[in-house]
Parts: sequence; C-alpha cells; structure tokens
Amino acid sequence: MSDEPPEPLSREEVVKAVERRHPARVPIVAATWWGEGLIEQYGDRIGELDARYPEDAVRMYIEPLPIEPMGLSWYDPAAQAGASHDAGGVIPDWKHLDEFIEKMPDPEAPGLFDAIASQAEQAHADGRYLIFGFWCLFFERPWSLRGMANLMMDYYLYPEQIHRLYDALCTLYCGLIRRAGRELKPDGFWTSDDLGNQKQLMMKPEHFREFIKPYYQRVSEACDEFGMHFWLHSCGNNTEILGDLAEAGVDVFHPVQKHTMDEQAVARDFGDRLCFLAGFDVQHTLQEGSPDDVRQEVRHLIDTFDRPDGGMCIAAGNGIVAGTPYENIEAFLDEARTYGAAHRQQF
Repeated sequence: MSDEPPEPLSREEVVKAVERRHPARVPIVAATWWGEGLIEQYGDRIGELDARYPEDAVRMYIEPLPIEPMGLSWYDPAAQAGASHDAGGVIPDWKHLDEFIEKMPDPEAPGLFDAIASQAEQAHADGRYLIFGFWCLFFERPWSLRGMANLMMDYYLYPEQIHRLYDALCTLYCGLIRRAGRELKPDGFWTSDDLGNQKQLMMKPEHFREFIKPYYQRVSEACDEFGMHFWLHSCGNNTEILGDLAEAGVDVFHPVQKHTMDEQAVARDFGDRLCFLAGFDVQHTLQEGSPDDVRQEVRHLIDTFDRPDGGMCIAAGNGIVAGTPYENIEAFLDEARTYGAAHRQQF
C-alpha cells in the first residue's frame, strides 16, 4: 500500500481526461461512494479511507424538485409515507398536470445554493474540478411522479402530456444549470437516469429518441453555455443508445455496468465519442472476490477504457454497501490510484 495520501489531481488534469488531452493519471471520481450501512459497519475507518484516498473531483448536489413545499392541492404526504419509490402518487392523474407545472419551483428563488456555496468556493480556491448536480432527470423522476407502470403506458397513450411534463422539467433543470454556471461556476453537471435493466433498455430505443433525447440535448446546450461537462449515471444495459447519448451531448457516461454491457465493445465503438467513468463491480467482485481479484479487475477496467489520449475516469459502479470487505475497498482505491498513474506512463 502507498504510505502517503497523494494530492488530488488539479482541475486541469481532470479536464484533460474528460476531453482526451493526455492526463497525467486516470482520475478517481465517485469511488468513495459509501452506500447503505457501510459507515455504520466500519465507523471511523471509512473516514480514514476518505483521507488516504482523496477523490479527484468535488461533488455537490441539490434537490431540484421537493414535492411537499409545492402545496399541491391533491397531494397527501401522510398517504405517501409508506409508499414505494414508483407508487405514482404525485401525479396520479394527468388532470393534475397544469397545477403541478404551475407550482414547480422557480430556479431563481433565493437561497437555493446557500448550503453548497462555501463548498464551491473552497473547491475553486484549491484548484479542484467541481461537479454540480442532482439525481433523477427524464426517466427516474417521471417514474417517481407517475409510477413505473403508468409511465410505460404514457409513452403510448399520453405522448402530449409526457412532452408537457418533460418540457417543464427541462426548463427547471436548465434554469438551475445556468444559475449554477453563474454563481457556482462548476466544471461539470452530474445527473442520473437509470435507463437500462440487466438485459436491455427500460423502454424502446425509439421511445428514448422521441421522449428523452431532445431534452438531453437542451440540458447539454445549457451546460455548454458555461463550459460544463455533462456527466450521466445510468445503470443497466445502455448499449443501444450510447451513440444517441453522445449525439445529445453527454460527455461522461457512468458506470458501464458489469455483466450487463460488453466492456470491450463499448470501449472500442464509443471511446472516441464518450469519456467513460468506468464503474467497478460493487455487486460481485468487490463483495465476493479477494483483494487480488479486486486489483486485477481495476487493471482490467483501466486497460480497457484508458485510451492513449485519455477518455477515462474510474469510480465505484454504485454505492458500496455493508458487508463489503474493508480490505477489498482499500485494494480498489489503492490500485485505482497506483495503476491509474502507471498506465498513463506508457503513453
């Protein structure tokens, strides 16, 4: 193991990796993604990992659409307390859409960034790459608003309403991105849409192109106005639309989920159009393998996705949860740092 924690990469080096301009090392971003129960299991030892293996980007998030403060006339928070994530109680009927859109938050409302402003200032002072973002964009958020089954039928039965909802969401999102660009000056915008399942997309590619891709393009345009990279997390098999994501302006794709996508083919076919934030397998290898298995997998990911000019960062594939051996987490972070530097030296 390395004895001294390294200095994080500078903002300029992370930009080089994303833009394929020959970075000094593969950046580590979202690798210390502590999931359910992990901190409770390991306590202060998790803080030790944070100190020893600092990430190469500072990430900060907001909630863009808090439902309860909207004051929707039909919405009962108590009734939703025990509901599942996709129960669809927020917009149970399209007759409520007008009121929902009318009461959506104003992206220029005072105080929205107060909780993260000092974090942004410190990142700039330290010369760090800064990511601003929020979870759930044009698939995950609508399924939580409408319910998964309803949303899947909406693509067929209510396309006009879907576009009205998506347009309103996009206006909010782009407003927040532009405000962040002015006030926080981030280098990247991070968001999520779990578009795939273990085998394929959650919807037909044609539906993605009709209902989601145009709004990704608008988000990308808002990012471009302020020189931000567009980072997208999407679990599952996204292979059918990787080309569409690149066309829509996504710069960085995470995680290329293990056992759902062909890593070699993805790197070969799309590595010149997308930077990959390659996600380490937290479901099996990190939980079930040995530290040597973990190190071998890190080397495999870097060998696969790190091109001569860059185009790769490395992350956990998702949250690292309780039950994951501590020595495996340590091996993952250490190998990502050491081999991520060694691999760049050959170019």
